[in-house]
Amino acid sequence: MAALYPEVEPYASGRLAVGDGQRIYWEACGNPAGRPALVLHGGPGSGCAPGMRRLFDPGAYRVILFDQRGSGRSLPHASDPAVDLGVNTTHHLLEDIERLRIHLGIERWVIFGGSWGSTLALAYAERRPERTAALVLAYVGLSRPADTHWLYHGVGRYFPEAWARFRAGAGVGDADANLVEAYARLLASPDPDVRARAASDWCDWEMAVISLDPKLPRPTRYADPAFRYVFARVVTHYFRHAVWLGEDELLTNAHRLVGIPGVMVHGRLDLGSPLAGAWALQQVWPGSRLVVVENAGHESTTPGMNEGVVAALDRFARG
Repeated sequence: MAALYPEVEPYASGRLAVGDGQRIYWEACGNPAGRPALVLHGGPGSGCAPGMRRLFDPGAYRVILFDQRGSGRSLPHASDPAVDLGVNTTHHLLEDIERLRIHLGIERWVIFGGSWGSTLALAYAERRPERTAALVLAYVGLSRPADTHWLYHGVGRYFPEAWARFRAGAGVGDADANLVEAYARLLASPDPDVRARAASDWCDWEMAVISLDPKLPRPTRYADPAFRYVFARVVTHYFRHAVWLGEDELLTNAHRLVGIPGVMVHGRLDLGSPLAGAWALQQVWPGSRLVVVENAGHESTTPGMNEGVVAALDRFARG
């Protein structure tokens, strides 16, 4: 078993008009006659990265990746502060997935989602179980209000220096103030310098929480001011609206996953999305398997994380 498959380039790509003036970028790689698989990226707002293609056996899978509304190569791009995010919600993304499936003539697909992508994958599978052949989830997140509060407040006890800087960037003196709301206001400022500073401060906090190694270099795309702004803007937009899901909706509706096999790969030391969420899901999802990677956080570079995802995808590669 290899940690990652060799690099592969798309054999097809395009932009699909999905309504509301939105055109989502998609690409297909691997075997055109292989088992269909869908990749749901994290963030929300991060867009797909080429490394995601390497999780799949290119001889067995027909892999479909797409950039969610406003991010990556989809248009209009949320780096323009004039772009309306009112048509960028979880419900819009779920419909986009269906439109893409129909456009590509796919009956059912294996779905891989990491972090926010795992939330979106679960929401889709619970609504469209007949279109979901299997689920592979990494860094599992349920995106409940309590999870959001933990991510931007509670986990600060483990990163007190970074959290102090994060609070200072929000410009609020009260440690109990809603930091997501505070940053959303800054990111909507008419002053481009205010927006850029808020996006940088937001991404600094994200990087502090994700990595267990403070010396680990951040992904190169975080050096791009446009990426930082889109990421921070879209994340705050989603989390300030509780991602448009009921508080325990994904757990309550897990009975709809009966008959859908799934594997969750999660780091025991994931401080951004504590293991308790994935464990709670495994208890109410018959037929699921939880793979716990010791000494791993919310990042793919820890030995065992990529290997666990690749092994799970290999398991479902040929039906």
